[in-house]
Amino acid sequence: MQVTVAGPVLVTADDELSRAVSRAAAAAGVLPARYPDPRTVVPDWGAAPVVLIGADRLADVAEQALPRRAQVFVVTLLDPGPSVLGDALRCGATEVLVLPADETRLVDVLSDTADGPASSGLLVGVLGGTGGAGASTFAAALGLTWAAASGSALVVDADVGGGGTDQVLGVPAAAGVRWDVLEQASGRFSARSLQETLPAVDGLSVVTWPGHRSSGLSVPTLRSVIAAGRRGFPVVLVDLPRADPAVLGEVLPRCDAILVLSTVTVPALAACLHATRSLPPGRAALVLRGGTAVDAADVEQVVGLPVWSRMADQRGLDEAISLGLGPLRSRRGPLARATAEVAARLGTLR
Repeated sequence: MQVTVAGPVLVTADDELSRAVSRAAAAAGVLPARYPDPRTVVPDWGAAPVVLIGADRLADVAEQALPRRAQVFVVTLLDPGPSVLGDALRCGATEVLVLPADETRLVDVLSDTADGPASSGLLVGVLGGTGGAGASTFAAALGLTWAAASGSALVVDADVGGGGTDQVLGVPAAAGVRWDVLEQASGRFSARSLQETLPAVDGLSVVTWPGHRSSGLSVPTLRSVIAAGRRGFPVVLVDLPRADPAVLGEVLPRCDAILVLSTVTVPALAACLHATRSLPPGRAALVLRGGTAVDAADVEQVVGLPVWSRMADQRGLDEAISLGLGPLRSRRGPLARATAEVAARLGTLR
């Protein structure tokens, strides 16, 4: 049985190159195993998740005619000449990375190694079909419900104008990194870095805002956070703004499901109908709050979306959130029952 090597391997006798690779590896949260002698890498050639070959040992590796494999990269401190490119092809390398210029790309490659086997968690958008529908509260509560059942979940607060998922969950102001820190980072995030640095409550990690908010989100940063989240969490819930075309255009087409929150009044349903017209077909569903005079079937016919859950207003919910107790203080309340019902429906999409 083949034993899987825990991290990447680096074949080089060049100490300066090794230090340059180690800097990128530290940023990615991995520790490469170094092989100065190319002959010693043979047993681990097929098992390592990534193989990095220094230009100083490239010809020696090429002479061994090892089996072709994916994720082989050449690393060098100098611009590669024709001989380096030729040996890279003989080794089956897909790229030649010149350091430090290509350090960001190397961090990206090694970040995937840090995340372990590729995985893709569900991406679920949570959108208020009308103002005051409680989309942020529902996203946080659904994340807690999912984390309680599966061990972890991630909520991404992408609504700069909202109240803040950290406020809903009762996350201390000083806990973990937030959008301002993530915006300053370069390269692709690893799932491990998110798991280790984000604030978390009861297994639910959250990407949220600092006390002094910016005017909006950088779409590349949002894209990178969501991609890393999907590699490391079984579900990523994005609390979406109602009127930010850049954020909505980035997230909605990638969602496995979109939950639209609405109250059951004529003005609210009219606003909901307007908000849902541009949603990707076949992936959106309604979660209704309050009001029992209107049948769910009638709402489905008017809005054109299925109703996945309907819940009554929960007494004491605002007070519990204001006291920092979170949205699911009562596990038997309407919100808890609704999130359990929606989580079960989402589970069928996996």
